[in-house]
Amino acid sequence: MRIVHNFFGDADVVIIGAGAAGLAAAQVLRDRQLAVLILEARDRVGGRALTRRLDGGISFDVGCEWLHSADRNPFVQIGRSLGFEVMPAQPHWSEQSFNINFSIADQRQFRLASEAFHERLERAAENPLDTAAADWLEPGNRWNPLIDAVSSYVSGTELSRLSVHDTEDYLDTEQNWRVRPGYGALVAALGTASGVATNAAVRSVDHSGSDKIRIETSRGIICASKVICTIPTTLLAAEAVRFDPPLSAKINAAAGLPLGSAEKVMLQVADADELPVDGHLFGATDRIATGSYDLRPMGQPCIEAFFGGSLARELHARGELADFAIDELVNLFGSNFRDRARVLACSEWAGDCLSAGSYSYALPGHAGDRARLAEPVDDRIFFAGEATSKRFFSTAHGAYQTGRRAAMEAMKSFGTAHQGSAGSLTSP
Repeated sequence: MRIVHNFFGDADVVIIGAGAAGLAAAQVLRDRQLAVLILEARDRVGGRALTRRLDGGISFDVGCEWLHSADRNPFVQIGRSLGFEVMPAQPHWSEQSFNINFSIADQRQFRLASEAFHERLERAAENPLDTAAADWLEPGNRWNPLIDAVSSYVSGTELSRLSVHDTEDYLDTEQNWRVRPGYGALVAALGTASGVATNAAVRSVDHSGSDKIRIETSRGIICASKVICTIPTTLLAAEAVRFDPPLSAKINAAAGLPLGSAEKVMLQVADADELPVDGHLFGATDRIATGSYDLRPMGQPCIEAFFGGSLARELHARGELADFAIDELVNLFGSNFRDRARVLACSEWAGDCLSAGSYSYALPGHAGDRARLAEPVDDRIFFAGEATSKRFFSTAHGAYQTGRRAAMEAMKSFGTAHQGSAGSLTSP
């Protein structure tokens, strides 16, 4: 791969975005005798994957954290090949580590109610008419609020805004692993061999001519034969990047796939040895607006609080993420917990102007927008990113696989002169 660093020049392929999708696309194009440049608006690579090192040596995955569907996740092998420790330990998201507000009997009843709900979703997905997942809750079931809260963690939104068809398209092998020293660090490691221009926000893409595509950025102008676009759906729908001629079909598809809200708080805890390693608590079991709490993740002396959906957005807007987390944990552990906890960091994806959210979900009736968003435009502009993955959306490995797919599409559009073997691809 010939890397282009100068602006006001030409490239064979410009990739917009240095997240998992953009970095994966660059991997495929490497050594193909193509001039390639990744344009990244941030001052770093990784996109919505970010690991921060906090006091006490604690690793905080501000964005993606779990190797979902680990038995089919390419980042497992990538991580091992780069020397990252992959930890095949399953989470305990549906369990309660202490018999405080969720007895063993209640946990069993919740799991049964949740399983019955998902069985109804499977049957509903067989109907050609898409509906909201909330329509399939059992009226009056006491576990409905907690089922909805879990949806807010998984999808970043509540069941009332979630497409049944899209939910059932997602492939979950129920193998969820961790990586040390962080998933964000692993994704960023892909960027060390790629040509990335950071602090280069793309403003417009002019594809009106029959020859080169003209890309205007905050650092200048570059022309390319092909463009691979990986920017989040929120930015596409808001036309943060202007396309000329406009791509109305892409804008509409992106609007049907908004980014949900997921926010985290990392709390350092004194006397953390009293907590179980990789334990779990729900803040409450009788309301949607509650947090999910990972105790001592990977043995670290901390609690990681996780909020989703409307609660995450509202707490972020009010600057109350940490206060809410501590209040819920005080309610569980007692008033002395307030003196044991120290806030180390909070995420702020809802306020991030380069994402304005966490990961995509499909509104009812919009499950097909993923395929529409993924379609190339005139064999010149190609689209990737987790929102374009039919089976692994909302994940880093889904983004990675779509980046590889888009790169192969771009390679094919050049003709045989530039084609080569890019290795096996897993269907995104």
